[in-house]
Amino acid sequence: MQPITITPYNGLEPHQLEALYRSVGWTSYFRRPGLLAEAYARSLKAFAAWDGPRLVGVVRAVGDGVSILYIQDLIVHPEYQRRGIGSRLISEMLKCYPDVNQTVLLTDNTDNTVPFYEAIGFCKVEAVGCCSFIRLNEYYG
Repeated sequence: MQPITITPYNGLEPHQLEALYRSVGWTSYFRRPGLLAEAYARSLKAFAAWDGPRLVGVVRAVGDGVSILYIQDLIVHPEYQRRGIGSRLISEMLKCYPDVNQTVLLTDNTDNTVPFYEAIGFCKVEAVGCCSFIRLNEYYG
């Protein structure tokens, strides 16, 4: 088995990106044609994890990179989860913005996601006296 490499995501292999999102059931990006590609094009930064030529993980961030960095998507193909790829992707992103005031993300509240994010230094917003709000457009839900 060859090592997983992490590189900046440059928009190549859009069919692999779509397949990766579908592998974890994230299909809301496909309700509007071109949404996923446009979202990546407008992202602050994105990184990809590769097993040779196969895209096996991505992370992308939005924000200003100074006061806020928002981790919008972190996805690792189910066949590659629990191998440290997600941690490496987050680490690569955070290295680019060492002085940002706050890094924020939303995730599913599950027995897998909560311990993962806590283990890499994130805390629930309630722990710092905050709460979260979200407004979804009808096409999303």
